Amino acid sequence: MPRLSYRRALTRALADEMTRDESVFLLGEDIRVAAANVTTGLLKKFGPERVLDTPLSEQAFTSFATGAALAGARPVIEFQIPSLLFLVFEQIVNHAHKFPLMTGGQCAVPVTYLVPGSGSRTGWAGQHSDHPYSLFAHVGVTTVVPATPADAYGLLVSAIRCDDPVVVFAPAGALDLRADVADLAPVPLGRGLVRRPGTDVTVVAVGHLVHDALAVADELAGQVSVEVFDPRTLYPFDWDGLLDSVSRTGRLVVVDDSNRSCGIAGEIIATVVERVPLAAPPRRVTRPDGAVLPFAPALDRAVQPGRDQLTAAIQLTCKDG
Repeated sequence: MPRLSYRRALTRALADEMTRDESVFLLGEDIRVAAANVTTGLLKKFGPERVLDTPLSEQAFTSFATGAALAGARPVIEFQIPSLLFLVFEQIVNHAHKFPLMTGGQCAVPVTYLVPGSGSRTGWAGQHSDHPYSLFAHVGVTTVVPATPADAYGLLVSAIRCDDPVVVFAPAGALDLRADVADLAPVPLGRGLVRRPGTDVTVVAVGHLVHDALAVADELAGQVSVEVFDPRTLYPFDWDGLLDSVSRTGRLVVVDDSNRSCGIAGEIIATVVERVPLAAPPRRVTRPDGAVLPFAPALDRAVQPGRDQLTAAIQLTCKDG
């Protein structure tokens, strides 16, 4: 089987969809020179009419993409930095997301917002290291966070084909992952996956933290049987899949690389507690409340959730009850 990196899986998805559908085009800052190494080779293959470098005005080109989608195109915007999503929240949420709803479905806005390198990248500091996916889940924008190269390909393909806006967060912690991939295919939006079966506790891990959860599950294999659930899509969330898992294990831990208050981890726990009786109190492993990642690498890592914290949370949850 060929080995494929997460980053190249994104490139492959873009190339395949641009080949399949001439209405797909790319826009963003410095994408012709592939500043994020995701659009490499696409300018040469598809030309300047379909790979557009934009001015440094995120609000302008995000609005442009909405108009292009309303006119029948399928734009894909690459954002170099996740914090830029704060600038364009108005354009994504109040415009692209709400137009189809407020017109009774008379229009479609098929825009894909791709954020390669979301979350922390060493030394990128506070204004470049956010993971604001819970904001988009909160307002009801389709939000995906792939963990593997195969899912990076499959979820991006499905996002581009979707008639609604979709935000695709490609975590910095996953971009350089490589895996043996036998077959590349679309991955349905809104469907999670049990990455590892277990009987004692369900660990929900978001994005690159899936790999940390799997490593911790391996380390604890002689003590605790850990089931690892990868939601893949944060909105719409695969509640049926997760509830099935938690109903079998009776315990829940969530690990999420975003801030604690109002984060997706809290929502997952609240929804599960409403529907499934647990044998022990659930726990979440996240960044602290209101975290702003420091520039210093040691402090940057100290603010993020890690394997030691996850291990402790699993052991405490299994000890309780």
